[in-house]
Amino acid sequence: MFPLENPKRIVKVEVSNCEPLWREFEVHPERGFLPPLDPLERLPGEFDSWEELAGDLPKLLVTDKLRSILEQLPVLEVTGLRNDPEYQRAMLILSYLGHAYVWGGAKPAHRIPAGIAVPWYQISQRLGRPPVLSYASYALHNWRRINPDEAVALGNIVLLQNFLGGMDEEWFILVHVDIEAKAGPALAAGVLAQRAALEGRLEDLERHLLALASSSKAMYETLSRMPEHCDPYIYYHRVRPYIHGWKNHPALPEGVIYEGVAAYGNRPQQFRGETGAQSSIVPSLDAVLGIAHKEDPLRPYLMEMRDYMPPRHRMFIETLENGPSIRDQVLAHRRSRPTLRDAYNDCLLWIERFRSKHLEYAATYIHRQSQDRASNPTGVGTGGTPFMQYLKKHRDETSEHLIR
Repeated sequence: MFPLENPKRIVKVEVSNCEPLWREFEVHPERGFLPPLDPLERLPGEFDSWEELAGDLPKLLVTDKLRSILEQLPVLEVTGLRNDPEYQRAMLILSYLGHAYVWGGAKPAHRIPAGIAVPWYQISQRLGRPPVLSYASYALHNWRRINPDEAVALGNIVLLQNFLGGMDEEWFILVHVDIEAKAGPALAAGVLAQRAALEGRLEDLERHLLALASSSKAMYETLSRMPEHCDPYIYYHRVRPYIHGWKNHPALPEGVIYEGVAAYGNRPQQFRGETGAQSSIVPSLDAVLGIAHKEDPLRPYLMEMRDYMPPRHRMFIETLENGPSIRDQVLAHRRSRPTLRDAYNDCLLWIERFRSKHLEYAATYIHRQSQDRASNPTGVGTGGTPFMQYLKKHRDETSEHLIR
């Protein structure tokens, strides 16, 4: 076996060398795909009606008045939004209101009223992703720090927006936020490692791989904390229902009509629901380490998930995929530099452990819970795909890339 941890091998990334990351791809060496400035907490006054509804959403969801109230929303002009943080905040609010409208009744709604649908569509076009709740709004832009002088980490972050609220929903999302922050050094190390591989600087390559492994270990440790405050039953029955989309969902086989959106011509639209597959972390690390996944029917689904990512994050993944091969350098020197090989394998093993833990949670939090609920098909995720199959496959393919 290869070593999974060695305190002497913990290395920090040279943050100053990664400044171009943020400028070009909106990837921060300390925060990863989280925004470099904490998310905006409130829109300008002209959008107070949205803010008030968002603040009352957990209360409105336990009444029978939510849909009638949302149907009365006027169509607000989005020209008052001035910058990306405001657009991201507006996207978050409308995504929550839209999903609450669709899933917040005894039966799902087949239409979204114009007061939500029209600005939601317009803002989605500005941000380059579909008008549906995606991971970016659910996690990346949905937190604030309790103490602004302390790190973005569990214990110092809370959500800006909930559906029903409560410890389980809060913790489920915040674990993802912490993982995103922990991934920052890994992403920066990956870029530096590709650069070192291209230039044949093997000592630097090894050092950057050690930093990547250390960051991946931190991601795994955060993921392992999920059961502390998120119960599988409550997650499945109270948290998960609101994040489903309307593509490949048996309750909405045709999708949903966005009223007033001329581009859609009053035709039902189908979009995937929020899912961790829309996080850019794992595809980025796969790209850096040369972890290839064999062709199967689920590959197109994973590529489709990139359409739900912020466009620059999508570009970052593609840039890494087309970058210099770290794996080729490690293979070429696996005999002469066994410590380089071990550093590379450490990265793979921590990512394999991360995927194994994710698979374990998928079984505990979704698959087992779904056995006694016919309305939520066994083995189908919020994104509308048989998740157990591809999670196991990708876990196994990761370990297959270990270099002996």
